Amino acid sequence: MAEHKYLILAVNPGSTSTKFAVFENEKSLFEKTIRHPPEDFANCAKIKDQKNIRLKYISDALKENKISMESINAVVGRGGILAPMASGTYDVNEKMLQDLTEEDGAANAHASCLGGIIAAEMAKTYKIPAYIVDPVVVDELIPEARISGLPAVERSPIFHALNTKAVARLAAKDMGMKYTDARFVLVHLGGGVSVGAHRYGSIIDVNNAVTGEGPFSPERSGGLPCAPLIEMCFSGKYTKDQLLGFLQKNGGIKAYLDTNDMRDVERMSQSGDAKATLVFNAMAYQIAKEVGAMTAVLEGRVDAIILTGGIAYSNTFTGMIKKYVDRLAPVRVYPGELEMEALAWGALRVLRGEEKPSTYTGRKISG
Repeated sequence: MAEHKYLILAVNPGSTSTKFAVFENEKSLFEKTIRHPPEDFANCAKIKDQKNIRLKYISDALKENKISMESINAVVGRGGILAPMASGTYDVNEKMLQDLTEEDGAANAHASCLGGIIAAEMAKTYKIPAYIVDPVVVDELIPEARISGLPAVERSPIFHALNTKAVARLAAKDMGMKYTDARFVLVHLGGGVSVGAHRYGSIIDVNNAVTGEGPFSPERSGGLPCAPLIEMCFSGKYTKDQLLGFLQKNGGIKAYLDTNDMRDVERMSQSGDAKATLVFNAMAYQIAKEVGAMTAVLEGRVDAIILTGGIAYSNTFTGMIKKYVDRLAPVRVYPGELEMEALAWGALRVLRGEEKPSTYTGRKISG
């Protein structure tokens, strides 16, 4: 019996780009990245105001490539910073749209919120389903992982859920296992770094890769000594925005070496720059420490340590991490990211009836 063919449009908005692709089942038929010049959004006071501009780019590109929206079975978008939720594929419902578009909400603070908004708009026009898949707020932490050491501050994850879930499923398949039977430590190496403990299909612990936990990265400070940071906060030398900037976009490699491009750092190191070499090595060192911590979370029983993300293209950098951790478990490297594939695969599982779509409620989930 011939396999049923589903056409899925995946949309992944970034701050200065819009990526979109059409998949026939697992196979990508067409993919495009629009790089938006500043004038595109010059008159957009809010991120949600960019919707129609991005929609026109998508519609025009599909027409140019003779892809009819009437042939599409579902639209799936990148999820924004919503209320914490379990992993899975979610219908874009009214509550989600409300949270994605509210004026001062966290969801409207990042371009990823437009994924669900654009998916819903297109789905309404063409009367097809709209989904999001594994947004950055996926929360499957066990109760012990939520305790921070101070009752007023609870640990909560914001991390590269979309890519890490997809890579974990792919690695399990490559190893002849089911993801729900596997125990992985999975590291996403990008502008931020997230290191998660995957146990039988759930990420039971992971650092918050945005607000100051875990290893430092090309742009983020990671976990910092608390007392000196508090002194900085009350020194009068910095604004709140500057301090948050150190945590989220001006820390890490950028703070030490004035670049967030790890290719530049590797070249600097290879040309004999001692400071670049030290910082380059220190980032690998911190990541390896976090891998060790997540190995302990998994009670030392780890089927594989998996490295993914853009920095994983560097054999030098992944080799440095391997040197520290390859006695803990086999190390597998999946360079780059599978975000577009992950979006399409999530929608496809629902269309095939392999998974039921989850319903977003906006309520905080419990551990």
